[in-house]
Amino acid sequence: MSHSQHETEIKLMVRSASAAQRLLRRSGFEVVRPRVFEANTVFDTAAQTLRARGQLLRVREAGKVVTTTFKGQATLTRHKSREELEFTADNAERLKLVLNRLGYEPVFRYEKYRTEFRRPRGRGLAMLDVTPIGTFVELEGDPAWIDRTAHALGFSESDYITASYGRLYELWCQEHGQAPGDMVFA
Repeated sequence: MSHSQHETEIKLMVRSASAAQRLLRRSGFEVVRPRVFEANTVFDTAAQTLRARGQLLRVREAGKVVTTTFKGQATLTRHKSREELEFTADNAERLKLVLNRLGYEPVFRYEKYRTEFRRPRGRGLAMLDVTPIGTFVELEGDPAWIDRTAHALGFSESDYITASYGRLYELWCQEHGQAPGDMVFA
């Protein structure tokens, strides 16, 4: 299964999952994919050549769905925009073994619980992500839709976060005096 070739997104930090759900529902969003646990593994070469180029190779296990994602270098304005190529597989361990044989190894793991929301006949997605470092709403769609939606939810452009979860985790570790490892639930 092939997926979108390009993504534009922002993250918004929220107080709690329940507060975010109320906010999204009041704005006309409905759940289109119920809460699911996601285990994400980022792969790179030993020399971290993908990271150096601003690219990402990830295997995501969400329930029984295994998705491999390549993300190209991001263009950062007030939104993050980048090429995104995805496909599904039926065996995460075999896929990871193939990546390993091609010279890629796991370099970072992160976990989250994700619920996807959409307005009826809406063009963008709102994802509610509960992570070990906080709760976020990720808005994905065209820039005008993102801006209108963020404003309708009570956020301003100064609230926009374009950093990846990996980068947010690094910043969280610095702020809390912890050595970075994997961003996983205890």
